[in-house]
Amino acid sequence: MTHAEASAAPPILEVRDIGKTYGSILALQGVSASVGVGEVLCVLGDNGAGKSTFIKILSGAHAHTQGKLLAYGIERIFGSPREALDLGIATVYQDLAVVPLMPVWRNFFLGSEVTRGFGPFSQLDVKGMRRITKEELAKMGIDLRDVDQPIGTLSGGERQSVAIARAVYFGAKVVILDEPTSALGVKQAGVVLKYIAQARDRGLGVVFITHNPHHAYPVGDRFLLLKRGTSLGDFKKSEITIEEMTKLMAGGAELDALAHELARA
Repeated sequence: MTHAEASAAPPILEVRDIGKTYGSILALQGVSASVGVGEVLCVLGDNGAGKSTFIKILSGAHAHTQGKLLAYGIERIFGSPREALDLGIATVYQDLAVVPLMPVWRNFFLGSEVTRGFGPFSQLDVKGMRRITKEELAKMGIDLRDVDQPIGTLSGGERQSVAIARAVYFGAKVVILDEPTSALGVKQAGVVLKYIAQARDRGLGVVFITHNPHHAYPVGDRFLLLKRGTSLGDFKKSEITIEEMTKLMAGGAELDALAHELARA
């Protein structure tokens, strides 16, 4: 798909004035955003901003109660994560669903193992799964010496990257990443950001959930800022600087007051 075709196509995933209530509690209200082919939407906000509720709606874990959700231009109400996954919307959560003592290739195919033979004579295609794992990781720029090593021996950034590559291999068109860099040091966060860029360059839509503007800004194309369940705006990169983003997230007046108070102290 050319850049012009991608621009003309409807977004892969879009929400319009989306909202969610739990009984009398309003968790999210009036949020609009979209992510298209080869685009990174960064969703930023502090704790309690509504990021988790937003993820649950996009991933199909919870149905929205207000507004519209569209996939490929068609309005949808997901009844389960499986419905979202069937449309190519995959979510990689912060607490990765991996078995640390199992090899990388076993985790890559966990729950979707490849077999050969038929009926009672079928058996795991171990050689094939090892080869595919190595090839798919290489496509994402991940060069592992040995896919037989336990995934628990990889760094946090490498484990996140394997999870992204797995989602891509199993047909994801949009990958939703839940705070993938939050527990990582500078170097490992950089590893994950590199693979987010790789996924984008392969034509995927990426929804990158984070509370860190310094992680979001280098890879983001659009930025949705959330605060207390409402949107502070959906900005293109050309429309906002990292300083403006940080100030909006922190609350400009609150930040200025705090700086003044600290300066006096």
